[in-house]
Amino acid sequence: MPIIKLTKIERKRFLTLVVCLLLALGGWLFLALNNKYVYTAKTVLIYTNVPQKKAFHPLQSDTVDLQVEGTGWQLLFARLRINPQSISISLDKLNNRNFVLFSEQLFNINRQLETSQKIISVKPDTLYFDFSKRTVKKVPVKLVSKLEFREQFGISDDTELNPAYVTVSGPEKDLEEINSWKTDTLKLKGVQNSVSTRVPMKQSSYKNVSIFPGSVEVKIPVDEFTEKTIEVPVKVINNKQYLNIKLFPKKIKLTFLVALSSYQQVNEDFIDAVVDLEEWRLEGHHKLRVKLSRFPDYCKMIKIEPAKLDFIIEK
Repeated sequence: MPIIKLTKIERKRFLTLVVCLLLALGGWLFLALNNKYVYTAKTVLIYTNVPQKKAFHPLQSDTVDLQVEGTGWQLLFARLRINPQSISISLDKLNNRNFVLFSEQLFNINRQLETSQKIISVKPDTLYFDFSKRTVKKVPVKLVSKLEFREQFGISDDTELNPAYVTVSGPEKDLEEINSWKTDTLKLKGVQNSVSTRVPMKQSSYKNVSIFPGSVEVKIPVDEFTEKTIEVPVKVINNKQYLNIKLFPKKIKLTFLVALSSYQQVNEDFIDAVVDLEEWRLEGHHKLRVKLSRFPDYCKMIKIEPAKLDFIIEK
């Protein structure tokens, strides 16, 4: 393949030509980027001056297209970097009508930008809202938790929530569906001491429902558990014909875990054990299963001995 050999003068001329071309291209690019252009950027809406006596629901997305005027430099380096990434829109006009015009708020919108970019229009220009009567309702708080305890530790008493109720406000139709409000999930590992913390309420999935307060104080009593065994008498239920029933044995032995702080307190007075005579009358069972109709919430049953009782019906 032939190699073109240039003399020193020819190489100098060639380099001069390349430099001139680059300078010309740079000059053209500089002038082009100094010109103004209109381009589109998406941004999120934040509503301010919300009507206090009305509940509203936007009939369109909270993302709009901004028609932005800026130089080529801004188009090149900051096409989608409108600062801030959201714009605030006043809803004070909703006190008299059900729509808001961006064209009426362009001056205030442009004041929110920190660059020399200029918003010349917004698409859509009109935001429409659906109105309904705003009501207030109190609902109980439901704690959502995922607790992992150290071995032999657990919840030893009722969990305290402060406040136990929160106030929700919004359209009456939406509030009819709300009977309680959950917290964010409280996640803890290796728990061996009582828990006292503040947990945020779960964010509303309704666009126009607000909640107060936004968090609750949670107190969870935690204690070490130990094994305890007691004997409990058994009662017969559903003896509709008032038959003379004799159970064998008359008492059962319960083995369960109980918090150390409640060890002495929990006895047979806190527990009711029963057998259902319907199992014999309707199902023909020859032994009746033992059920606990009352048992302390924070004790953990291990075993019931015996789990089924023999019985005799005396005529």
